[in-house]
Amino acid sequence: MPRAFSELVEHPVLQAPMAGGVSGPDLAAAVSEAGGLGCLAAGYKTPEAMYEEIRQVRRLTARPFGVNVFLPQRSAVDAAVVEAYREQLADEARWYGVELGDAGGGTDDAYDGKLAILFEDPVPVVSFHFGCPSPRVLERLARLGTFTIVTATTVAEARDVQAAGAHAVCVQGVEAGGHQGSHRDDVRADAPGSGVGLLTLVTQVKEAVRLPIVAAGGLMRGGQIAAVLAAGASAAQLGTAFLATPESGAHVLHKRALTDPLFTHTELTRAFSGRPARGLVNRFVREHGPYAPAAYPQVHHVTSGLRKAAARAGEAQGMALWAGQGHRLARELPAARLVEVLVAELSVAREGMAQRGGAGEGRA
Repeated sequence: MPRAFSELVEHPVLQAPMAGGVSGPDLAAAVSEAGGLGCLAAGYKTPEAMYEEIRQVRRLTARPFGVNVFLPQRSAVDAAVVEAYREQLADEARWYGVELGDAGGGTDDAYDGKLAILFEDPVPVVSFHFGCPSPRVLERLARLGTFTIVTATTVAEARDVQAAGAHAVCVQGVEAGGHQGSHRDDVRADAPGSGVGLLTLVTQVKEAVRLPIVAAGGLMRGGQIAAVLAAGASAAQLGTAFLATPESGAHVLHKRALTDPLFTHTELTRAFSGRPARGLVNRFVREHGPYAPAAYPQVHHVTSGLRKAAARAGEAQGMALWAGQGHRLARELPAARLVEVLVAELSVAREGMAQRGGAGEGRA
């Protein structure tokens, strides 16, 4: 059986598994070595590439770490709307001198192949995004000693996670950078104001399920971690905070954009992938976001070459600059130092809460 959640980490700080080359072995190992939980992002990688990164992390640290896996996506997407979006992006492709990708590039992200490796050579923690695995998968991982975490963006999803047998639920607020890990891509969620903020969602989920909660969404400071722990979470997961670290594999333009005054805000957009994902608003988001269809990962495949070409050309206005709402609070610190600073801030915040609580009791 897996170890208890509290035994996996020294500090309640998890590094979010950011796909696209951001969360690699160096970042995951550095966070784990510092007493947090570092996580590899297996999304968009082949099973073989995932396995090689696992081997690299094991060479860098003996501490627990995690691997994040994407659930297969539905294939019933209207090809006509994807083709219409391809036509809209034709000028982008000509500008960058690249071909648009094939929308039929696969919808399962090699899920079964990755699970086969994780069954054969278990890791301490496996987390899941874009859905909930079957009870059979979660039970098998548990028998192997793997602690499982599944992302949820609503109370109903959190209940499904508990019913399926996961060990913990990652509660993702609307503030989170990157893709929302909703179990179903519901276009009604695109309406302004439809998402739920993290503190509210943590409180709701805490009252609905018995699982340990990992809180994710816009967290950048130890004081915020203290707040979600006070609301009922067992740990906090931070992504954008680790994006700017030297160990992060993010493009240098992406790192700079987090605090660049040119990028004033973030929003949820389907422009790059066909699924809601929070990023800095740039030219590509403004011009194409309103027309992007609900078609993931088809749109992701179509725009792959464009995103890479923009990065090669040094044009941040054409890149997917995923970031949470707290992006301006990013600090260019080594990952281990960032964990240390967050833990120190958390300690100060907790002491302040205790003192205020004691003072309140005295006045009463």
